Amino acid sequence: MTADKSTRIQTMFSRIARRYDLMNRLMTLGRDQAWRRLAARELQLPRNGLCLDLATGTGDLALAVRARYPTARVVGMDFALAMMRVGQQKLRARGESGLMFGAADALALPFGDAQFDGLVNGFLLRNVGDLPRALAEMRRVVKPGARVACLEITRPQTPVFRELFHLYFYRLVPLIGGMIAGDRQAYTYLPNSLTPFPPADRLKALMLEAGFREVRYRLLMMGTVALHVGLV
Repeated sequence: MTADKSTRIQTMFSRIARRYDLMNRLMTLGRDQAWRRLAARELQLPRNGLCLDLATGTGDLALAVRARYPTARVVGMDFALAMMRVGQQKLRARGESGLMFGAADALALPFGDAQFDGLVNGFLLRNVGDLPRALAEMRRVVKPGARVACLEITRPQTPVFRELFHLYFYRLVPLIGGMIAGDRQAYTYLPNSLTPFPPADRLKALMLEAGFREVRYRLLMMGTVALHVGLV
């Protein structure tokens, strides 16, 4: 990711941090938490396993991992500090002690090779400036035999529904973002970030090219969300 793009995205997520969770519930009709639970289940972490939640944001996915694997230790990393501050408030409210936050860029993770028993990310991949490099970094820091689960928006392939989805995602979401989060610009960027992003089958191919094994994906929400899982 270029320094300029990195700064823009950090600033944008800082602006919407307080309303980010609410907007997620509204945009997904409340299904986003179920997707996170599904992603957590796919990790199959061992007892006392160490998991990395990359681009953790406000920590919802990391908390889903902790709920699924109570003995796991979870590290949530992000470069948007304002988002993690919201997450820290959740931790204090829940008395959660098995999760910690830290600052990191997905293109240059501050960890040695083969450190984690699993890695998960939600809605990260559209926002990285170098997707193959981000995938390579994920693979590098995960132990052999462990799983990586990537949850991301994707374009539906059914022609009629694809048109309805575009109307909703590109037209209505910015309006809702303007009214609820007070930031129409941010919620115009988020749909537009999908435009150049590879479809689910191409993302699978990129994961295989990055060295992941047995990559598969599952389409959710009528083909608008994809959960990719690969072995290291």
